[in-house]
Amino acid sequence: MPSIRVLLCLIFIFLVHGSFAWLNNQPQDAGTDVPSGKLMSLSFAPFREGFSPLEEKFPLPEHIDEDLRLLADKTESIRTYSSLGGQQPTPGLARKHGLKMIQGAWLGYGYKDNSNEVNALIKSANENPDVVKRVIVGNEVLLRGDMDVDRLIGYIREVKKAVKQPVSYADVWSMYMKYPKLINEVDFITIHILPYWEDEPISVENASQHLEKIVKQVEDEARGVAPGKPILIGESGWPSAGRQRGMAIPGVVNEAKFIRGMIQVANRHGFDYNIVEAFNQPWKSELEGVVGANWGLFSADREPVFPLTGPVNETPNWLIRFAVATLIWLLAIVKYAKKLEQVSLIRMLAFFTLAQVFSVCLVTLADFLWYTSYSTWQRLYAIALVIANTILGALLLERGSDILIDKSGCIKLANSLRAGYLIFILLALYKTYGLAMNGRYLSFPIEQFTVPAFGVIGLIACLWLSERKFNGRVLAFDSLIGGSLQSRRDRFFAYLLSFGAIALILGEAKAFLDGRDFIQAHPGLSEGLPVALSYTLYNQQLLGWLACLLILSLPFWTNNPSKQDA
Repeated sequence: MPSIRVLLCLIFIFLVHGSFAWLNNQPQDAGTDVPSGKLMSLSFAPFREGFSPLEEKFPLPEHIDEDLRLLADKTESIRTYSSLGGQQPTPGLARKHGLKMIQGAWLGYGYKDNSNEVNALIKSANENPDVVKRVIVGNEVLLRGDMDVDRLIGYIREVKKAVKQPVSYADVWSMYMKYPKLINEVDFITIHILPYWEDEPISVENASQHLEKIVKQVEDEARGVAPGKPILIGESGWPSAGRQRGMAIPGVVNEAKFIRGMIQVANRHGFDYNIVEAFNQPWKSELEGVVGANWGLFSADREPVFPLTGPVNETPNWLIRFAVATLIWLLAIVKYAKKLEQVSLIRMLAFFTLAQVFSVCLVTLADFLWYTSYSTWQRLYAIALVIANTILGALLLERGSDILIDKSGCIKLANSLRAGYLIFILLALYKTYGLAMNGRYLSFPIEQFTVPAFGVIGLIACLWLSERKFNGRVLAFDSLIGGSLQSRRDRFFAYLLSFGAIALILGEAKAFLDGRDFIQAHPGLSEGLPVALSYTLYNQQLLGWLACLLILSLPFWTNNPSKQDA
């Protein structure tokens, strides 16, 4: 039977963990409800997992039918981006479910592909005038640099001559400012306003004001070219998961806040809008990482990401995560309770807390990685990371318990911990330098390294409790793992991790400095660098990752004073 001290420790930690989880996962106010819970228009790309335009694996008619049935009570209209690629049945199925369409033609480099798209758009618009109410010729062609503006105008004119519906071209708002002659060519101005992707990212709290500012700017530009021409916000939205950019933080609650706020702006000013997008797009993770795949109102499994009315919960499955983490924690306690039964109360609490932290980290990692994995390779990586973290966590608990009962170090355990940390440090270096060189779409891998980072903190705490003094030995990696393998080469890991942290800060700042709109707003390095650094150092995810790197490097900076370097 467990002692009364063990039971008291268990109850205390369970109550603390439960209270924290409950308080941290309360539903949050996300702003004014969507009127009638229905939207004006949603971007519609019916690509499910395993389907991708990049691999020419196009959606099946039954997928389109099922998706439109799901969207019928969420939106009045849908916007499509292509008239081919398996989406030919869309107008007929939209009619079946009472939906209208803004139909698009996808333009790119290829003349033949463009011709086929334009012909398909013209044919569909003329055959389905009751469903296809507006058409859009090309999407962000100028932003991507796929063609020049004169060639694009040629396609716009071709479609205008052949259809009766209003015709437009869709691109980021700054392209209409750069090429004002486009305003004369289109029947309505279609602009994309994505505060998250701005060269100077906008916080969700300021996103509505940003929308109003941009629309007014475009209206003023249009007034000098073609007064009174209507504006459609062709794309606006917010990611529910992925990497933070400056003050723009992805999240479920933030996505709900942005969409509800945007609708209020649209209603006040009387302009049309289309939200990107209806469903999360797994295929986009290959191009744009986690953030690119998570802009939908529905997940890739067709489950609602958040409600259009009422409070919103950032982590709806938090209770399941809490239960699984508690179960893992109790299994660890069963293994070590007897071993630690005679230690002091403070040592027992320290160990039980460390075990609880590890269990929460593992469950958070598994849940996040699985949710953001969309292919076999991504899922294999997720499984491998969970297994690696589980093994390292088990080794760390074994070492922590040995320290707390004042047991001398085990060479086999020390070797295993050294090998485990070496693997994670090499992976951390790979991730960090990747983020530093080209991190626009790469997520900060904090969840993947919380066990190693908390492991260092936990072993330092255990060693301090054991020795009751804080010195170099308490911080040295060799002392923490209980081995005698310390080498001058260990300092090399500290250098690499520290240089990686510096490179990451500089790389993130440079990404802002290279932005076209950023350069126009802040010309010159002396003016732009402080602003870029302020966005960089505001990034909570980046700071979290820097903290992981600092913690991982700390034991390798410190020599064990009780041993000679090998």
